Amino acid sequence: MLDPKLLRSDLTGVAAALARRGFVLDVDVFASLEEQRKAVQIEADGLRAERNATAKEYGKIKAAGGDPSALTAVNERIAGRLQAAEQKLEAIQARVSDLQLGLPNIPHASVPDGRDEAANVEVRRSGVARQFDFTPKDHVVLGEALGGRAAGATVAGMDFEAAGQISGARFVVMTGGVAKLHRALAQFMLDFHVSRHGYLEAYVPYLVHGTALVGTGQLPKFEQDLFTVSGDPGFYLIPTAEVPLTNLVRDKIVAAEKLPLKFVAHSPCFRSEAGAAGKDTRGMIRQHQFDKVELVHIVKPEDSYAALEELTGHAEAVLQALELPYRVISLCAGDTGFSAAKTYDLEVWIPSQQRYREISSCSNCESFQARRLQARWRNPAAGKPELVHTLNGSGVAVGRALVAVLENYQREDGSIDVPGALAPYMAGMMRLQ
Repeated sequence: MLDPKLLRSDLTGVAAALARRGFVLDVDVFASLEEQRKAVQIEADGLRAERNATAKEYGKIKAAGGDPSALTAVNERIAGRLQAAEQKLEAIQARVSDLQLGLPNIPHASVPDGRDEAANVEVRRSGVARQFDFTPKDHVVLGEALGGRAAGATVAGMDFEAAGQISGARFVVMTGGVAKLHRALAQFMLDFHVSRHGYLEAYVPYLVHGTALVGTGQLPKFEQDLFTVSGDPGFYLIPTAEVPLTNLVRDKIVAAEKLPLKFVAHSPCFRSEAGAAGKDTRGMIRQHQFDKVELVHIVKPEDSYAALEELTGHAEAVLQALELPYRVISLCAGDTGFSAAKTYDLEVWIPSQQRYREISSCSNCESFQARRLQARWRNPAAGKPELVHTLNGSGVAVGRALVAVLENYQREDGSIDVPGALAPYMAGMMRLQ
């Protein structure tokens, strides 16, 4: 959520900043509501002052032995008018709050201008795309050909048809070596971030209340992208472990010496992909259920952009360890996510598509989520609580890492070499075939 004080003091400036995203802020509506709020606030403050003065006069008359009953009716009239003003003020503030919840974050000054991914800027590349002396297969063909064993019957190592019968489109069943490789990737990433980068591993709920999603910015704007679980109370399936991890500091004041906090969690993620109809319908690139290793930083405001570079580097280190070619992209204002002030995307090379595809997004949300969450730290210099800055990033998406490994490490016969970094997690299996 944007700072209400900024909206009141520089509405035109906020509108200009959000216009970089292609977002049109209705300045007239906000200005009108602010004028109404001011007028009712002045009225309410005046009535409170009048009520207090009448109460003092009442006390003086009574203390002097007089009859203050004449003021009782006056007090009642003031109380009635004050109650009406407070109710009107509450309604106006609720309307303003609803509008504020729909406003995206202001892009950082370093974010490139542009309306869509065509304006994103490549920052750097790592690794060289492998040159095959045969036509590389895509992960679907490779995965379906890799055998697994279930109940004595041979099944595909990657089975979209079976998943479709069970759950419908955009799901997969993995067995045998493919399932083991998928699990190895997640375990490797967790250990890597804990041992090398100093993260605290967390196991988090996969079901959360709506308030948790409001805090991180998925609600109310993106409800159509979420899966709901009916009941009392109702739940949502998490779209990313960012939600429960960031909510760990909800309504808390963190001591300065405890910062930064760095959390890592492996979880399934559930997304309806409501806005992705017809996109990436083949394979594992875009699914309703997928696994991800998520990184979350909670930091002092002055440290957040250094933390963004650090977090991005941690995600890059995973791809480097797996020896996968990738590039880092700075997203333009129009392609930056709702809660983010600045985002780097990591894109891994996919041989069958002859292009880089997103495998991680690393974002600095500044105080946007913290204001919704009331997540604060105690600044020793000021001696009072202030909002923290929150960051998150994939470290990395497990399913897309599996896709990248299958395709980049394939042999002409369809077998897959296992990256050396995963050897300790594969129980001696160094080739899938």
